Amino acid sequence: MKLYHWPQTRSGRVMWMLEESGASYEIVPVDVGSGGGATPEFRKINPMGKVPALEDRGTVITESGAICAYLADLYPEKRLAPEQGDPLRGLYYRWLFLSAGVMEPAFLQKGMGWETKAAGASGWGDPERVEEMLHAEIPADGWLVDDYFTAADLMVGGGLHYMIQFGLLDPWPAAEAYVARCTGRPAFQRAQEKDKAAA
Repeated sequence: MKLYHWPQTRSGRVMWMLEESGASYEIVPVDVGSGGGATPEFRKINPMGKVPALEDRGTVITESGAICAYLADLYPEKRLAPEQGDPLRGLYYRWLFLSAGVMEPAFLQKGMGWETKAAGASGWGDPERVEEMLHAEIPADGWLVDDYFTAADLMVGGGLHYMIQFGLLDPWPAAEAYVARCTGRPAFQRAQEKDKAAA
């Protein structure tokens, strides 16, 4: 496997997922900050010119949520997702996709001061509603879907970690404890070390 990566980008969460899954992978640096994502060669890998991109056996997968879902299914023995057919799979998908599709745009909207033309016009609702939902649903202990860590926790916990770190979200005790459980995992620590080394 090849991970197209640049330090301190969203590809860090895919590196974390690769470490959780125990996959063997090669890091291919793409300096997106200096135009590396805009080269014709990389645009063939990801037409959006962004990292992460994961290449596995001739197939390229982009979008961190999609990559994490793919890896969770590729390594079922790691129990990073509920089994196919388990009703909890629906809840898992909800959290997995809520991270990039709802949480991230809502808090970027808040941080950048974007306005939508009408309340509820955006697909992610509004920052206040997202924050209210997170306050109600982030567990004070344990994990989002069941009694074990999944790729959904990686996406949501990683997202909360960075939103709190960059001042886009004010922490509350349950969120702080949840983020600490996620970022305290050995795979997260290994990914952080590799990210620092790549920098």
